[in-house]
Amino acid sequence: MKILTEQQETLLNAERVTLSQLMDALDRFGMTPEDKDTLKKSILQADDFLLLVVVGEFNSGKSVLINALLGEKLLEDGVTPTTSQINVVRYGESMRRTGLEDNILLVYAPVDLLKDVSIVDTPGTNAIIREHEILTNQFVPRSDMVLFVTSADRPFTESERAFLEKVRDWGKKVVVVINKVDILQSDSDLEKIEFFIRQNVNALLGMTPEIFPVSARKALQAKTGNPAIWKESRFQELEDYIRSNLDDESKLTLKLLNPLGVGLHLADRYLKVAVARINLLGEDLSVLDSLERQLKIYETDMKEDFTFRMSDIENVLLQMEKRGQEFFEEKMQLLHLIELMDKDHIQRAFEKRVVADVPKQIENKVNELIDWMVENNFQQWYAMRQSLEERRIKHKDYLVGDTSIGNFDYNREKLIDAVGSESSRVVDSYDKETEARKIAESAQTAVAATAVLEVGAIGLGALIATLATTVAADVTGVLLASMLAVLGLLVIPARKRQANKEMSKKITEMRLQLVQSLDGEFQKEIQRSLEHIQKAITPYSRFVRTEHQKLIEANTEIGMIQTRLKDLKKQVESG
Repeated sequence: MKILTEQQETLLNAERVTLSQLMDALDRFGMTPEDKDTLKKSILQADDFLLLVVVGEFNSGKSVLINALLGEKLLEDGVTPTTSQINVVRYGESMRRTGLEDNILLVYAPVDLLKDVSIVDTPGTNAIIREHEILTNQFVPRSDMVLFVTSADRPFTESERAFLEKVRDWGKKVVVVINKVDILQSDSDLEKIEFFIRQNVNALLGMTPEIFPVSARKALQAKTGNPAIWKESRFQELEDYIRSNLDDESKLTLKLLNPLGVGLHLADRYLKVAVARINLLGEDLSVLDSLERQLKIYETDMKEDFTFRMSDIENVLLQMEKRGQEFFEEKMQLLHLIELMDKDHIQRAFEKRVVADVPKQIENKVNELIDWMVENNFQQWYAMRQSLEERRIKHKDYLVGDTSIGNFDYNREKLIDAVGSESSRVVDSYDKETEARKIAESAQTAVAATAVLEVGAIGLGALIATLATTVAADVTGVLLASMLAVLGLLVIPARKRQANKEMSKKITEMRLQLVQSLDGEFQKEIQRSLEHIQKAITPYSRFVRTEHQKLIEANTEIGMIQTRLKDLKKQVESG
């Protein structure tokens, strides 16, 4: 009973593959459960391209009827409605059974008829498990023909009448099969039953139904070893009717187009969502790129300005070193011999003329440096908050496709809110005095650690004064040692040069020590500030870049599938 042409079979197979690919692509995209169910049903419709649904009370012989149509006993027939299982019989290269979902079993069999038609064996309309009807209702709306099987020994029962009323609402083509006619005693009995059913169905559906009295049991026996009773089964007329009514060119074309229409609709819808999101994330990327450029500029400016400010501090120390050289030149003479012998006097003079107000100058410049750093750090957080706030306001009234699709909008909003909240928290709670004090304390600790001094409660100026005083004491020692050598050897120029070298070394060491410890601490503070801002942005940035790439890939994949669906549609329409 061949129904489909070779070309139609090829198109149908291509539809199945392409729609399954679309299902996978949209599933990764995050389609809604409703759309997934719709697409799944359209794929099932492609799998069961022509669908013959067999309904009726349990024990009316539905399973035997299906076995007779297939020519072999594939389905078990029982006498009690013990299960709510639906059997969907499809073509397969070998016999196998697999579960599709709860209460639905797929039965594959190498029967030629099944290449064109899938057959659904439903539970009885009067089953003790009420879910039977619910399950049956899933398949009847998708059917191309409903075989309504009633038994000759209890024709058109109340449950069958009620179920047929539901079938009427679906507007499906219903063919009535009176089964088990071989139990009737005469043709007169059959005529009475046919008349009874015709009247009731006509009253219920408003049309005169096609009625086929058969003996499915004898038809099966005829096909499986006893062909002599085939005519008695009266089955030939039913098979001929099924073939002729399913073999309709325009209907087959519509059947092929329907799943394609569903696939194209969903592909188009999700492509629009993908494009809208790609555009949105493109703007997000621009904002993030702008923020990252700002951070790079911030880092570059901070380091350049810091170098300039550190040169001011270093210049103060260089001036101190110069004064030390001048002090040494002046004092290292025989006419100051008595003065040189007084170590305390020389040390006080050194501190007054050489060290002078260096600690205060350095402390002031460091405080200026700290204030500059704190202010710039605050301004960077404030600028980031402003950028994100402007982005949020701009996006507030922006419709991103269908916001019910996946968790895209929720995840994006959550991340941008997290960055915005962090920047707002920093800006709103930014205590410049506290931040400055923290940096100052860090600088003090760094200087003290380098000089191996205790910090305690003293300030940076006091630390520097202590270092300078230590230098003064060391230099005084150099002067005295050199002076004794002068007295002993009378080689003033040579000893003077040696003392000068030692004194320069001491002052240079102090200068380098201060510059190095301050430079290291402030560089670390600049980096910490950058890392803090970057850490706040990173989750949002990672989401935007990852999601943007995923969307581009999804857009490409869905677009390619959409093109294949359009091509299949053209082939179907062109015949």
